[in-house]
Amino acid sequence: MVFGGLTALGNVSFEVEQGSITAVIGPNGAGKTTLFNCITGIYKPHSGDIIFKGQSLVGKRPHQIAALGVGRTFQNIELFSKMSTMDNILLGRHLHMRTGVLSGSTFFRRGSRAAQEEIAHRRKVEEIIDFLDLQSARDRFVGGLPYGVQKKVELGRALAMEPELLLLDEPVAGMNLEEKQDLLFWLTDIKEVFGVTLLIIEHDMRLVMEISEKVMVLNYGEPIAWGTPQEVQHNPEVLKAYLGEDTVAEVGGAHA
Repeated sequence: MVFGGLTALGNVSFEVEQGSITAVIGPNGAGKTTLFNCITGIYKPHSGDIIFKGQSLVGKRPHQIAALGVGRTFQNIELFSKMSTMDNILLGRHLHMRTGVLSGSTFFRRGSRAAQEEIAHRRKVEEIIDFLDLQSARDRFVGGLPYGVQKKVELGRALAMEPELLLLDEPVAGMNLEEKQDLLFWLTDIKEVFGVTLLIIEHDMRLVMEISEKVMVLNYGEPIAWGTPQEVQHNPEVLKAYLGEDTVAEVGGAHA
């Protein structure tokens, strides 16, 4: 992926195993969010391919990729601040809504298809609200909620899509320690209970080391390491990217 003369992503090649949790880490500006934008169709990469369930995603529009089963949260919260938590999460059900304008006009008719569909979607949203412990925020405008709670609402909206692959861009950013610990358990449950494959961008290394099965490290748009969390955290190239070459040399000298 190239912007002008800048290569934002180059030589990036990796696989995410179904049912796994994979993390993408790297310093600011490493190309992590650009990678997500390519996967979800916001950007069209200049070369290479992205394969999901045997289909190429390159050239598909974001709504087409979402319909295939790819969900996402954003680094900067993208919620409707003047809408309630319930209504924001309900928006995540739009891909599963089948009634049109004519069917919707019969909503108030007892037993109508539109009414039955609305009840089913709201039941699904209530399950997500209970799962993420958002009951107290259920009917509140999200603009008045704490930042950490808004992050949970955005996660809930992504889950409402019932994705097979969920991309999370810095899910614990702005959360306090207790909220981060809760999210760690929720992410594990999302994988194990809902059967969702997770691809995560995260700067919180404790969370990455605890929850990830594989980690890819980007630096200046290039992958510099791939492996288990334990393998990656001791990789000299990773230490150099985060700490700087001089600092790594000093640490190495002190260790020796």
